[in-house]
Amino acid sequence: MTLTPYEIDALLLSLKVSAYATLWLLPIGIFLAWLLSTRQFFGKQILDSIIHLPLVLPPVVIGYLLLISTGRRGWLGDWLYDTFGLVFSFSWRGAVLACIVVSLPLMVRSVRLSLDSVDFKLQQAARTLGASSIRVFFTITLPLILPGVITGIMLSFARSLGEFGATISFVSNIPGETQTIPLAMFNYIETPGAEMQAARLCIISIVIALTSLLASEWMARRVKRRLGQELNG
Repeated sequence: MTLTPYEIDALLLSLKVSAYATLWLLPIGIFLAWLLSTRQFFGKQILDSIIHLPLVLPPVVIGYLLLISTGRRGWLGDWLYDTFGLVFSFSWRGAVLACIVVSLPLMVRSVRLSLDSVDFKLQQAARTLGASSIRVFFTITLPLILPGVITGIMLSFARSLGEFGATISFVSNIPGETQTIPLAMFNYIETPGAEMQAARLCIISIVIALTSLLASEWMARRVKRRLGQELNG
């Protein structure tokens, strides 16, 4: 199966956008999951609902909201451009932002489930022995929630690879700039006689997504087994 330069560009851009989105999601998702799991504050349920809203909102609505807020003429987008020179609309950076928004619930939920299962008596014991909160998090909490973090990374990466609605609404479908695999496949579907090219991109998407999920399961099991051995030892 030989890919055309058009398809290679779409594939490389998809991997680039998904990788950047996952990289940004990692600290954001861990912090929000920690906040929701370990802290009580006014508006917690509202924050939780907002984080999970992309799961139930149509992706086109998410793209529209991003366009009117972070687009070049949006209230936030105008400030970002004047202050930092950043432009998200009709740019691959905007595709990354769209993927971050739609994948955030998956990352937060995966990490939060792991945090909820942690025995916080271990952290309290470490603090009693004089360890700082940051040291406790990186030496005790983070290793214990690592399976959930890995699952969140892989799910977010796979979700970003398949993102379509929010991306096309926010940054359009520009070859070489914002056209990821789903958008390139959409072009093929609309083109008479391009069924084989569309099927080829479909197979590539399935292979990448399936590989991500299998890798997530394998890594999570391996980490759990290693943690179990260390705790028993």
